[in-house]
Amino acid sequence: MSPDFWMLTSFLVLLLIGVPVAFSLALSGAIGILAGLSPDMLATLGTNTYNGVAKYPLIAIPLFILTGLVFEKSGVALRLVRFAQALIGPRHGGLAMVAILVCLIMGGMSGSGPADAAAVAMVMLPSMTRAGYPKPFSATLIAASASTAILIPPSIALILYSIVVPGVDLRALFAAGLFPGVIAGLVLMLPAWLLARRYGWENPEGAERPPLGESFRQALPALFAPVLILGGLRSGLFTPTEAAVAGVTYGVVIGLFVTRELDWRNLWRLCGEAAVISGVVMLIIALAGIFAWAGTMLGTFRHLAEWLISLSDSGAVLLILVMVAVLLAGMLLDAISIYLILMPILIPVMQHFGWHPVWFGIVLAMNIAIGQFTPPVAINLMVTAEVAKIRLEQTVGWAMLFVAVMGSALVLVAVFPEIALWLPRVLGYAV
Repeated sequence: MSPDFWMLTSFLVLLLIGVPVAFSLALSGAIGILAGLSPDMLATLGTNTYNGVAKYPLIAIPLFILTGLVFEKSGVALRLVRFAQALIGPRHGGLAMVAILVCLIMGGMSGSGPADAAAVAMVMLPSMTRAGYPKPFSATLIAASASTAILIPPSIALILYSIVVPGVDLRALFAAGLFPGVIAGLVLMLPAWLLARRYGWENPEGAERPPLGESFRQALPALFAPVLILGGLRSGLFTPTEAAVAGVTYGVVIGLFVTRELDWRNLWRLCGEAAVISGVVMLIIALAGIFAWAGTMLGTFRHLAEWLISLSDSGAVLLILVMVAVLLAGMLLDAISIYLILMPILIPVMQHFGWHPVWFGIVLAMNIAIGQFTPPVAINLMVTAEVAKIRLEQTVGWAMLFVAVMGSALVLVAVFPEIALWLPRVLGYAV
């Protein structure tokens, strides 16, 4: 058996028996080194682990995680809900549309689907349940809408993609993700509205509409957060890492002095939560350095890329195969693991067929976003199902509906790359 076989097989076996992804990557990388290189090369494990995280742009990840947690606890979600209700008004499907719109705005603060899903579910699920929406539907809709957070900047997934794929401008990725993220959210509104009308889930008669001016004034601090982050990036005032620092600082000021729903004790606790979440993320990235080094030295990634390219001479056919594979991976793994495992294989394929790296990154992110609410392992759906106090299997039917709907947005971006590339070009980024 070849070293490639031992490394890949051990990785799959370790995953199947429940070993965490980070340790599966490290152990299978070590097995590959033993099988194909020399036991003496195990001395490189420490160096490769360090090299996996010794990248300056990675500092943005824990900072954006903290930004999302701060805004979640600062009461901005409730203010955004009232503003969205004032915009949409009482109508069939109104609360469902509000949930989608708030998820899109919250995605521009956190960059994390699960954080987005938790914040919106806590606010929206009680009111949607009182309006007659079934809990499985509401939980699935919020989980699907929150998945757009990995597309709408600042996206933690896109930060990692810019590090894994050499030469990709993170600012261009952020700009490219905006329209596809908004489209992915908006397409969910049509089935939500149709289903609400058909089943009479929400009676708009007699419902109060919050005053637009007052609700806008209260939501203005939250609405300014994406403007601060993206405007600072566009103007050149911030690098992506500095934008993360600005986001944290702004969120703390809003929570402590504007909404006053955050105090110093809670802020200290949020720093601890962000450290734990960031530690998990960084551990995966660090131990993936062993897997990446072993795969590169053994030629495993090159062999897999050559095998993929040999499947078809058609770039369109191979793109479909890659998208299906990434979607299946998204049903089982988180975005960070998928990028670390698959990108060393997909980069040669992308270069062979001349796919634009910014567009390809957005298409991959859309696939992964769909996987975040697709059972069996749907991290966003697990969060919202826990908030709703329902079993995950109750959401499967609704999840399949929203997979098909968001899949149509994915097809649109895949067929028309300019949907993603137009804005970066207009903003003058190198694409």
